[in-house]
Amino acid sequence: MTARPEESARRRVAVALRYRRETESAPVVVASGRGLVADRILEVAREAAVPVHEDAALAESLGALEIDRPIPVELYEAVAEVIAFVHGLRPPRVAT
Repeated sequence: MTARPEESARRRVAVALRYRRETESAPVVVASGRGLVADRILEVAREAAVPVHEDAALAESLGALEIDRPIPVELYEAVAEVIAFVHGLRPPRVAT
């Protein structure tokens, strides 16, 4: 997640989440940063072809959380919308 690009570098924030449905009860913040760190998080995401969803308010909320901690229940709905967005971008898996 990232804040809007027109915001100043000081306010720009990016957060990376991980969610392993089989082993984790909730998504986990794995990276968070502002300014140049946010830029690097986005660069790594692009290089790895990880989808990026822009939501400034959610990025601010997630950016305040500790790394390697599950997100709080209060953010489940907003993060679920992001996960649905990401799944909508990926082609369906074909059973083999």
